[in-house]
Amino acid sequence: MTSTDASSLHDAFETIAVRAGRDDLTALGVHALPIDLSTTNPLPDIDAGGASYEAIATGGHPTEGGNVYARLWNPTVARFEEALATLEGAAESVAFASGMAAFSATLLAAMNRGRGRHVVAVRPLYGGTDHLLSSGLLGAETTFCAPDEVGDAVRADTCLVVMETPCNPTLELVDIAAVVAAAGDVPVMVDSTFATPMLQNPLAHGAALVLHSATKYLGGHGDAMGGVVATSAEWATAIRPVRAITGGLLHPLGAYLLHRGLPTLALRVRAQQATAGELALLLTQHPAVARVHYPGLPGSDPRGLLGTQLRGPGAMLALDLIGGYAAAQALTGLLRLFTHAVSLGGVDSLVQHPASLTHRPVAPDARPGAGIVRLSIGLESGADLWRDLEAALDAVLDGTEIQRPLAQASAT
Repeated sequence: MTSTDASSLHDAFETIAVRAGRDDLTALGVHALPIDLSTTNPLPDIDAGGASYEAIATGGHPTEGGNVYARLWNPTVARFEEALATLEGAAESVAFASGMAAFSATLLAAMNRGRGRHVVAVRPLYGGTDHLLSSGLLGAETTFCAPDEVGDAVRADTCLVVMETPCNPTLELVDIAAVVAAAGDVPVMVDSTFATPMLQNPLAHGAALVLHSATKYLGGHGDAMGGVVATSAEWATAIRPVRAITGGLLHPLGAYLLHRGLPTLALRVRAQQATAGELALLLTQHPAVARVHYPGLPGSDPRGLLGTQLRGPGAMLALDLIGGYAAAQALTGLLRLFTHAVSLGGVDSLVQHPASLTHRPVAPDARPGAGIVRLSIGLESGADLWRDLEAALDAVLDGTEIQRPLAQASAT
């Protein structure tokens, strides 16, 4: 079954997430997803092998000659790609060893399509994406702008518009359809990592490509790294040769773990989102907090995108602390149920200081404020998480320090 066929069934997201990418398992006589770890594959003969090599290396699919070599194609990865494409309503998807590998390959493919090497990037963006574009490392010339400046920033040689929504780290919502309209005939890529396919499908709003750091919510357990781009067959054919040449294919074990995470995606996001909403409201009332950034709070969605473009506010939030950097530094050390670590979207809650870590390479005038900390809400008890946050924020407000070994972390 193709992704288009599956989407036409109009099944609930939960059903599709469980079934997608598994249609061949019965014929194989297995129930669990198989893992193919082969680095090379037997060839039926020279001609068939050569034809299949040519087809894969130029962006197509294997032919009768087989998969040839794991840098070019792997069936475990292909199953995950089919599943993610189905969830995004895309014709195809292309999976990579990381989200940054996925973005880099797409950027190279865009610049190789003959239009030019100019990119328009809507800030704020994930720090790694921002840094890659601002460095010019891959040869792109980038104009950074606000969402309402895209039309003025686009040029005749613009090959790609890059945006993220909800934005990292302060959760601003950007109107995808408005950016697409302003971009005209320039393709728009949307980083939808924070939303996941559960809450947002950018292709339905006119985007040409949707990017996920699969390391985050798609896998959901902090044990598999990967990235994936869902798009049209034409774009996928343009991106796959870059992946083949640069060796960026997702490892099959990672593909297995990421695919295994998809059936529980809806359950995890729904539970994490519910807790995040409760915590966001409580945090607005704490005197140590100047502002809570969360799309579900009143006044946080002036364009009315929640419920139209975005089906829910998600499970990420950010706090702007009154005490600035010193308060942020204290809070990250005081929390006991939030692991102080980068990344997000796993079953356990995380806290990090974007300006010092993920967004450290971003230009100072575009970097998040020194008092902002980002929280990724996991599956712990909301009451326990609030007790931890409240105690730590109280200590920050009082200027006191609580010295407790991490091994003694508790919900008190």
